[in-house]
Amino acid sequence: MPIKAVLFDLDGTLLPMDQDLFVKYYFGSLAKKLAPLGYEPEQLVAAIWQGTRAMVKNDGSKTNEQVFWDCFVALFGEKARQDEPRFEEFYRTDFVCAKAACGYTEKAAQLVGTVKEKGLRCALATNPIFPDIATSQRIQWAGLNKGDFELYTTYENARHCKPNPAYYQDILKKMGLEGSECVMIGNDAVEDVAAQQAGMQVFLIDDCLLNGDKVDMDTIPHGNFDDAIRFVKAL
Repeated sequence: MPIKAVLFDLDGTLLPMDQDLFVKYYFGSLAKKLAPLGYEPEQLVAAIWQGTRAMVKNDGSKTNEQVFWDCFVALFGEKARQDEPRFEEFYRTDFVCAKAACGYTEKAAQLVGTVKEKGLRCALATNPIFPDIATSQRIQWAGLNKGDFELYTTYENARHCKPNPAYYQDILKKMGLEGSECVMIGNDAVEDVAAQQAGMQVFLIDDCLLNGDKVDMDTIPHGNFDDAIRFVKAL
C-alpha cells in the first residue's frame, strides 16, 4: 500500500536530548517542588519509576493516567490523589528546567514540513508516560507546535506504551490506517522499531540513538536528519 502517514517520536528524535541528564533535572526539580508536602525525594523518585513501569505494562483496561495514579496512591495513600494539582503546577512552572538537557535543531521542523509537503498525514508517537501539559512543552522546545500533528499521545489519551505493539495499533485505529500505510521515525532500536510488529516501516535518526540491546542496525534504515528528509522525499 502507498504510504499515507508518518509517525514521529519526540524525545531524542525531533527533540535532541541527553536522556540521563533530562531525568536528573526532571526528578531533581520535582522532588524539590514536592518536598514541602512530605514526599521524601528517594521514595518519590522510586514511586514515579514504579508508576512508569506500571504504565509500560498497562493491559489497556485503563488509561495510562489512571494506571499511574492508582499505583502512586497505592504507595502513598489517598492523600497523594489530593496532591495531583501540585504535580500539575510543577509542570506549569518548574518542568521547564529539564529543557537544559535538550538540544535544538531547525531540521526537526524541516523534516515535519517535508512530510506535509508530500501531502502525508503526521502524528506524534511519543511514549505516553507524560501528561499533556509536559508533552506540549517538549513539542515547543523542538520548535514545533501541537497543530503540526493530527494527534499526539499523552498519558491521558493512551492505554499502552512502547514497546508494546498495541500502542502503535491504537494509533492506527484512531487514524483509520493500516500499518503498511505508515512509517515510524524514531531513535530507539527497541521502542520505535516495535512499530514493525504493527506492520509499519521504521527509520531511526541516529543523532541520539538508543540501542542498549545492540540491535543489528544494518537491518534498519537509519541516518541523520538530512538522511531522514531524503527518506521521506522518496516515499
